[in-house]
Amino acid sequence: MNQHPYLRAYMAGIAIPTMFLLVASTAFTVARYVCNVPIPIERVIVFPMAVVPNLWGVWNIIWLASGRRIPIGLFGAILPFLLVPGAWIVTRLVNFPVPAFVHTVLPFFFPVALAIYYLAWKYLVASLNRIVGVPTAA
Repeated sequence: MNQHPYLRAYMAGIAIPTMFLLVASTAFTVARYVCNVPIPIERVIVFPMAVVPNLWGVWNIIWLASGRRIPIGLFGAILPFLLVPGAWIVTRLVNFPVPAFVHTVLPFFFPVALAIYYLAWKYLVASLNRIVGVPTAA
């Protein structure tokens, strides 16, 4: 099963955030249009819907291409260091009103996000890599 390892790594990488974003986008849609939450989420929802799954897939390809020298959980925990600044840039570009409490809780939430990403990559992405036949040992 040596054919197309990068394609298989990409597919294994995008599976987890794609499933999560389906649930999150449903919750955002219900909050916005059913519960009338006055936050214009549709202006920034494109970033997580388009960029995050693709970045997870590309990140898994980069991990595979790097020779798998870094454990996959640790490699996945590096990803929020790219996503958070990217999300901040998008909110500034579209003039999205970021609530003040976000700036207050970010220093406390970011380590939690790192731990979540570590665990998601160590157990979920690594498991999907094994299922699709992505080589996990150097």
